[in-house]
Amino acid sequence: MDSEQIQQIIDHLWPTGDTLSGPQVYAVLDGARDRRIEPMVRLSRLERTCLYSGRLSARMQAAAPYVVHLARDARFTRELLEASWGKSWGFFTIVPVDMTLEQHRRHFKKLLRVKDESGRTLMFRFYDPRVLRLYLPSCTRDEAKQFFGQIPQIITEAEDSNTLLTYRVKGRGVHEQRLTLQTKPAGAEHN
Repeated sequence: MDSEQIQQIIDHLWPTGDTLSGPQVYAVLDGARDRRIEPMVRLSRLERTCLYSGRLSARMQAAAPYVVHLARDARFTRELLEASWGKSWGFFTIVPVDMTLEQHRRHFKKLLRVKDESGRTLMFRFYDPRVLRLYLPSCTRDEAKQFFGQIPQIITEAEDSNTLLTYRVKGRGVHEQRLTLQTKPAGAEHN
């Protein structure tokens, strides 16, 4: 992933810039995907929370899902994209300015457990983009509304890391929009 592609992702997440009165961007990260995630989140200096409650062992903290309120120009944002894009670390949400981190956490926390056809409770690893990409297109309108809640957009990488996916509730379920990230031509130099 080159720096121009990272900038395209940043521009897509913050199309009108990063303002306190505009939409806010959050990352929902799967700590189990890479041992670097939890320390990066903890040291980010950004507002963050864990989706799991209570006292967690060090092992559980390392593997837990996290929500981080991103800032366009924060060093963590660029470092996160450079380290994670194409590696299924998580996804991004664009939410209304009045949605707090705690509201975001409570919403996603409700989705952590689901029941299968036999009534068994299972963990729903929706924060893994590989799961999310399969689940969202299969949603009915009611399932989509429940999953998205007040979240207008969810953004993640495609199987091909040169493609960005945007999901929205629309029509009978979820609409997927694909954006191909432009690569720097071979031999192109910065001036």
